[in-house]
Amino acid sequence: MAGDLAERFRALWDEIAPVGRDAGSGGYLRYALTEPELRLRDWYREQAGRRGLPVTEDGNGNLFAWWGDPDAGDAVLTGSHFDSVPHGGAYDGPLGIVSAFLAVDELRAAGVTPARPVVLGAFVEEEGARFGVPCLGSRLLTGALTPERAAALRDADGVGFAEALGHPPAGARPELLGRFRCFVELHVEQGRALADTAAPVAVASAIWPHGRWRFDFTGEGNHAGTTRMADRHDPMLTYAFTVLAANKEARLRGAHATVGRVSVEPNATNAIPSRVTGWLDARAAEPDTLAGLVEAVRDKTVERARRDGTGVTLTEESATPLVAFDGGLAGRLAELLDAPVLPTGAGHDAGVLAAYLPTAMLFVRNPTGVSHSPAESATDDDCAAGVAALARVLEELAC
Repeated sequence: MAGDLAERFRALWDEIAPVGRDAGSGGYLRYALTEPELRLRDWYREQAGRRGLPVTEDGNGNLFAWWGDPDAGDAVLTGSHFDSVPHGGAYDGPLGIVSAFLAVDELRAAGVTPARPVVLGAFVEEEGARFGVPCLGSRLLTGALTPERAAALRDADGVGFAEALGHPPAGARPELLGRFRCFVELHVEQGRALADTAAPVAVASAIWPHGRWRFDFTGEGNHAGTTRMADRHDPMLTYAFTVLAANKEARLRGAHATVGRVSVEPNATNAIPSRVTGWLDARAAEPDTLAGLVEAVRDKTVERARRDGTGVTLTEESATPLVAFDGGLAGRLAELLDAPVLPTGAGHDAGVLAAYLPTAMLFVRNPTGVSHSPAESATDDDCAAGVAALARVLEELAC
């Protein structure tokens, strides 16, 4: 039976595997509301239609397929997202959606009729790779982000979120959120905690507090060949110092700091930059540790800018507090599945929704431990174990 489920997982997985895959890197370019992600949203509607599940949209780009009456309330929500980081892995997000469809198939094949609706969600712009704000769809749904701010977001080509969506975002939908009893998100593990264990599935305990901060460095653009080193006001030097300072301060605190994105003007080999913008991703186990990390990096950067004769401003673009998942729900699921309980440093829609309804996460073993990269992986057998675990959870919560 387990082998049969693994085969059915592979058959459904292969339907979406080629969509948005870059031939060069092997990673995925599935940015929110671009052609590849729109194809996956169509695939989602098709899969829901095959199963007789009506699909609704919340006005913010989030999709919901209902097994049961959409107006009944007390529904059990599951699902994840389709969008990826640049050249990201295959499993981050889509695994939770594919597994949700297969879990419904498992329950139906077993003759299970839920006592309350089961809802399969597909959230928009979870990664924030296109419009810069992670978990954009769930933040809008819950009211954690205003529709005005979301409508003002622009991608690298100047396309606005509202334009890509086709209409202004609706914003908070308390009447819809109130129909959900709880949320369970299945996700590939983003680490190696399960890699050397016999457990293919774990339950999440908490998400580290984390956020994104934008550093804007300004200086004096000039000729690379004629400007004396002593006369330069080079913002690239201040930026480079900031990257090293973030790395050092994070290591001292047992935290994580990453500068993985940078923009340079005029971006010419033979020109001293006039402006450099860098984005800091910072995470820590405790809120005070995270705050101390960002403050230390800011203070050191300001002092370095003074010595370089450059300017610097720091803007918080997003921040997510420590999310401790519902202890009763997590404990209940861990006991049900006889699964280990793990914390995570990665952000998820589950982390946003946890402030509004009982929420839990399931992790499927990742043998490489790598995520946000083409090396991200999971075996078909482990994915089938994830589907079986999710089916048990849905049966427990919906029946």
